[in-house]
Amino acid sequence: MSRTVAFIGLGHMGAPMAANLVKAGHRVRGHDLAADAVDGAARTGVEAAATAAEAVAGADLVITMLPAGRHVLDLYDTLLPAARLGTLFVDCSTIDVADARAAHERAAAAGMRALDAPVSGGVVGAEAATLTFMAGGGGAEFAEARPLLEAMGKKAVHCGDAGAGQAAKICNNMILGISMIAVSEAFVLGESLGLSHQALYDVASTASGQCWALSVNCPVPGPVPASPANRDYRPGFAASLMAKDLGLAANAVREGGVHAELGLRAAEVYAAYAERVGAEEDFSGIVRTIREQSGEHA
Repeated sequence: MSRTVAFIGLGHMGAPMAANLVKAGHRVRGHDLAADAVDGAARTGVEAAATAAEAVAGADLVITMLPAGRHVLDLYDTLLPAARLGTLFVDCSTIDVADARAAHERAAAAGMRALDAPVSGGVVGAEAATLTFMAGGGGAEFAEARPLLEAMGKKAVHCGDAGAGQAAKICNNMILGISMIAVSEAFVLGESLGLSHQALYDVASTASGQCWALSVNCPVPGPVPASPANRDYRPGFAASLMAKDLGLAANAVREGGVHAELGLRAAEVYAAYAERVGAEEDFSGIVRTIREQSGEHA
């Protein structure tokens, strides 16, 4: 069934997601603060809205894809009064669990319904419609949003009540950040021992070291031709975004009193990398920092 969708946030992730909704036969009205982002989305069939409120007015469903929780909450102050009563708001941003729950509460207070539904898969997944969505909220809301989520991705999982989608996202990305550091350290260790990248990959990719950070996003050029390492570490999934997600995970770790040494250390490593040289690089570029630091200590 075709729906009218308001899509707010047409950046590197939001634009291809909105375009895939258009391809699936939905009417999409989009808005972004950057005029060139709106123009680019319009070329894919997204109807340009002059304001976020204009995009939302009369829409069946509202999707937001924004940088941080404060942006979501601030924008809801504008969007909620402009929407039709009972409209479903689906936030696909990656934000703090507490902010996600606050967004649910604001939506409910305004007579709306909400899901938090962050994504995994990066720009490549957004373009190819192979994202994984992790949703938090009511079962009826998830069922309503599911056809649209599946038009933008390959899998949608209902993780639980409000905030559960964000909880799943930060836990998943804590695993990913830790594993990428581990894989990168292993390759640098292998280099120091005279082991070729291909030999280590051929062993680890079919042994107990196998993981996504190795087999899909391998941090060294060669073994996995599609990995960002073969494109001078152009993202992909930018290190600045990994640093953000690990920071959210670290906040949750501290607030929950969880003993998570590697999670906290990974957050520190990626924060330093993003601040220094890696802000615009794929997060797998951390291997170069590990290699450089290893040379300093040799």
